[in-house]
Amino acid sequence: QVQLVESGGGLVQAGGSLRLSCAASGRAMHTYNMGWFRQDPGKESECVATINWRGSIKGYAEYVKGRFTISRDNAKNTVYLQMNSLKPEDTATYYCAADSIAYRLVLSTKSSDYGSWGRGTQVTVSS
Repeated sequence: QVQLVESGGGLVQAGGSLRLSCAASGRAMHTYNMGWFRQDPGKESECVATINWRGSIKGYAEYVKGRFTISRDNAKNTVYLQMNSLKPEDTATYYCAADSIAYRLVLSTKSSDYGSWGRGTQVTVSS
């Protein structure tokens, strides 16, 4: 398994920015598509952004397009989520996840396709 540790969450005012990082260790992260998910208590987990193993293909939920950017640095075994123009509805715990299948051809937004998860980092956006 890939071990994942998120960081970079915090409290920010609406309109502000945060950059989340996800550091990986264990199995070769560079062979796996990666995703950022978020979850509010009592709500379903949402896939916010995904990136393929090469970093050449990215996918975003409609409600974050133009505001969030996912990227990865395979040399550093790290995935990032740059979040700009944050809104109160972006408040959630954000989780980094690694696909369960190496070199999967299609980016998945299903949490069941991801086999390794971090513990999450809290993002709170005040109005």
